[in-house]
Amino acid sequence: MVAALHDACADVEQDPRVVLLIGEGPAFAAGADIAQLRDRRRDDALRGINSGIFDRIHRLPMPTVALVDGYALGGGAELAYACDFRIGTPRTRIGNPETGLGILAAAGAAWRLAELVGEPLAKEILLAGRVLTADEARAVRLLNDVVEPEELPAAGHRLADRITAQAPLATRLTKAVFHAPRDAHPFIDDLAQAVLFETADKHTRMTAFLDRRKANGS
Repeated sequence: MVAALHDACADVEQDPRVVLLIGEGPAFAAGADIAQLRDRRRDDALRGINSGIFDRIHRLPMPTVALVDGYALGGGAELAYACDFRIGTPRTRIGNPETGLGILAAAGAAWRLAELVGEPLAKEILLAGRVLTADEARAVRLLNDVVEPEELPAAGHRLADRITAQAPLATRLTKAVFHAPRDAHPFIDDLAQAVLFETADKHTRMTAFLDRRKANGS
């Protein structure tokens, strides 16, 4: 699966577009094979198998949407956290049981989860093994929406359509600026805006906006 995700990322990096990730079967991603994980040693951890691909997904040029049906545990949860948006179903369960297995959530959850839900809840999940239901995850905005399982792909495409209705380069640069280090601001904001100010898309969209307002008598 990791190899397939790297191939998909390479494709999207060359031809930027919105990405929808959905599981196959009754779970989004239930995490690593425990029998295989038990045999991994120090050098396996240092290879960063999951952390590398999840960071690559996080850095994709256009937004990513995780469509989370069923369990998203351990590495499965970390894959969802790496995405920009998450849509679940009533049977979604998301959490990180790693410490109960004698390891830690080393593919992003140990630092990314606090950014998503705040430190107190992140610590409950990471240190006390709390698994969130769909309603709990939506209440803290870890899930942007919850829909019935059969509606999940359509919900993902609706969100993707809303994103792609925006100016593509403005969307790409907004995502890049959003994730830039604090010390890069405000220079990175001004630089990105300077690029956008020179685009034909900006002129066309603003002209259309002003024409609509004029037609409406505003």
